[in-house]
Amino acid sequence: MRPVGVRRAELVGFALAGICAYAADLGLFVWLRSGLGWDPIAAKSLSFVVGCTVAYVGNAFGTYRGSRAGRRQYVVFFAVNIAGALVQLLCLGITHYGLGLTSPRADTLSGAVFGMALATCLRFWGTRTLVFPVERGTRTSWTG
Repeated sequence: MRPVGVRRAELVGFALAGICAYAADLGLFVWLRSGLGWDPIAAKSLSFVVGCTVAYVGNAFGTYRGSRAGRRQYVVFFAVNIAGALVQLLCLGITHYGLGLTSPRADTLSGAVFGMALATCLRFWGTRTLVFPVERGTRTSWTG
C-alpha cells in the first residue's frame, strides 16, 4: 500500500492529537516529578505511555476514524513513538557528545526543536503508513 496525498484535515487532526498528547505528557510528568516527588525516569516513563495513549486515541477516533483501531495498531503506534523518541535522543547525542555543543540552548535546539521536528515527521509517516494505512485511492490529494 502506497500512501497517497496528505489532506489538510489529516495534518490538522494529527497536530491536534499531538498537542493534546504533549500536554498530557508534560502535565503528568511535572505533577509526578514536582507534586508527588517521583523519580524522573519513572515519572517520564509513565507520562510517555500516557502521552502515547492520548495521541493514539486522538488519531484512532479523530484523525483516522473509520480505520481499524485495536491492540495491534496501538502496539505499532507505540513502537513508532519510541522510534520518534530515539530520533530526538540521537539528535541530542550527536550535537552534545559528537559536536561538543553542550550549552543548554544547544541541547534544547537539537533535542526539542530539530529532533522534535524530525521525530514528528517520522511519527506522521509511521502513523499513516504503518498504523492506519488506507487503501490507495481512498485519500484525496491535498492539491484537490
